Amino acid sequence: MNDKKLIGVDLGGTTVKFAILTTDGEIQQRWSIDTNILDEGSHILPDIIDSINEHLKLYNMTPNDFVGIGMGSPGSVDIEAGTVIGAYNLNWKTLQQAKKNIEAGTGIPFSIDNDANVAALGERWKGAGENDANVTFVTLGTGVGGGIIADGNLLHGVAGSAGELGHVTVDPVNGYLCTCGKRGCLETVASATGVVRVARDMAEEFAGDSKLKQTLDDGDEISSKIVFDLAKTGDKLALMIVDRVSYFLGLALANVGNLLNPKFIVIGGGVSAAGDFLLKRVDKYFKENTFPNVRETTSLRLATLGNTAGVIGAASLALK
Repeated sequence: MNDKKLIGVDLGGTTVKFAILTTDGEIQQRWSIDTNILDEGSHILPDIIDSINEHLKLYNMTPNDFVGIGMGSPGSVDIEAGTVIGAYNLNWKTLQQAKKNIEAGTGIPFSIDNDANVAALGERWKGAGENDANVTFVTLGTGVGGGIIADGNLLHGVAGSAGELGHVTVDPVNGYLCTCGKRGCLETVASATGVVRVARDMAEEFAGDSKLKQTLDDGDEISSKIVFDLAKTGDKLALMIVDRVSYFLGLALANVGNLLNPKFIVIGGGVSAAGDFLLKRVDKYFKENTFPNVRETTSLRLATLGNTAGVIGAASLALK
């Protein structure tokens, strides 16, 4: 088995990333293709099959050289049936038979899970999680997702919604409405879009000197990166925004810590590119809201794998 390989597939709304890995999780080949979401996403699975088969031919490999293929996908994933539904950024409104089609098209065993879960598996296995049995992963991107590994097991819950950290309530009274229909979800304030929303609202009430305030008053577009970059220069308004976002994120992660007591809570996704500047502030509120035993044993970390977390974690599904 040791000389056999794994294939990891990270299916996203704009690109599909692929990797061939050893069973120890070392990447040997990587490539990607554009995600074609036209015609209700009907080209996606055939494109994945074609790309895998093309690369096997390119590297003079056969299906027998592989333990299996693992894939992370957006949407509601049935890990037993190997199906996906409701992945709206892929235009997948109907049930997709991922396992059945990919196994038939490649001749290689196939496993699938939710994209945030596989990123959690990747960071746990080869990244900041140090392969510990208890790791929680939170990803701060366009939305907020997560994955929980407890006592060595990835948690799914009764309907696959375990680890949906974006929908932890942090501001039930004054919070923003979330796309899920609930008010005050973490996603509404700590995602990339959430940070911008907080910035716009706080700028309206802010009267002092601030380049960020001026940018917004001029009607120019801002991003979470601009907010953090200006905060790093000492911009008063930007610092207030970062503090508010850090408070809500620290509070949510403290609740996770108090509930699960993982060794590490790993923070990834685009917003986490703010690095230690963000981590230090979140950690302050995390420590304020955890009880002593958790405060001393659970620590926050930044993700280390970046774009490869998805393919590495997906590939690990093939080892199960």
